[in-house]
Amino acid sequence: MKRRLEISELIFKVISYFLLTAFALACLYPFIYAISSAISGKYYVETNKIVLLPKEIQFDAFMAVFKNNSFWSSYANTLFLTFFGTIFSLVVAILGAYALSKKRLMFRRGFNFFLVFTMWFSAGVIPQFLNYTATQRIFYNIGISDDKWMIVIAMGMAAMNVVLLRNAFESVPSEIEEAAIVDGATEIQVLTKVFVPMSKSTIATVGLFFGISRWNGYFWARMMIKNTNEWPLQVYIRHYLEDTIWNSDNITISNYPYAETSIVYSMVVCAIIPILIIYPYIQKYFAKGVNMGGVKE
Repeated sequence: MKRRLEISELIFKVISYFLLTAFALACLYPFIYAISSAISGKYYVETNKIVLLPKEIQFDAFMAVFKNNSFWSSYANTLFLTFFGTIFSLVVAILGAYALSKKRLMFRRGFNFFLVFTMWFSAGVIPQFLNYTATQRIFYNIGISDDKWMIVIAMGMAAMNVVLLRNAFESVPSEIEEAAIVDGATEIQVLTKVFVPMSKSTIATVGLFFGISRWNGYFWARMMIKNTNEWPLQVYIRHYLEDTIWNSDNITISNYPYAETSIVYSMVVCAIIPILIIYPYIQKYFAKGVNMGGVKE
């Protein structure tokens, strides 16, 4: 009986490792392919001969991207939206989650219900667009002409992240809060000195969610930001594809050793580098943060 259990456990491990390895390779392949296409020669890219490894290696496409001022301007816009958007969203989420975690809050159940209700049902894209355009007009009337701030504020709420933080705050022992209040701590001090430090794993996880969504944000930035100089990176890359690659009227024969699509792949690789740098530092909080925020004791 024991030998059968050992054999079945061995088979399970082999299958599990095989599936996990296959899944990891499937996730890595698009990134490896993008790098290979960015540094491969023009002929091999245009004839779709790149499968995995690069051929006729050249870095001229990357050099062309480095000299593209519009690309780096959009890069700066994305950094602006990600930095300020993540900070604003975290502040709103922490304050809202802290209030909703308190049983003494009036109409607490009703607020929690309406918060979760927005996760199930949405008014739709058109009402949301009308709401954003109305907000945009208000910004213009008070003298704020930078549409990036509208994106930062309008996209500042995510119900799922508030729920994760609320559950994390509810798991903080009430005795610690009572001890802080007895020592004379104010409500703000209880939040910043007790709840935030004890929920830093969940806060880091939620911050990662907010940051990635801001970094990869495309649709609403494309719809609401009218000034092309304020476009974020994803919108700029999409516009470059439409204007240079997909528009047959703009196709020109060049003597460059790289294909036009190699420029796009180079932009994609440059765009993902900050996420690759930051994510390993936050990954250690990820599993712990989701467990703390996702399980209610």
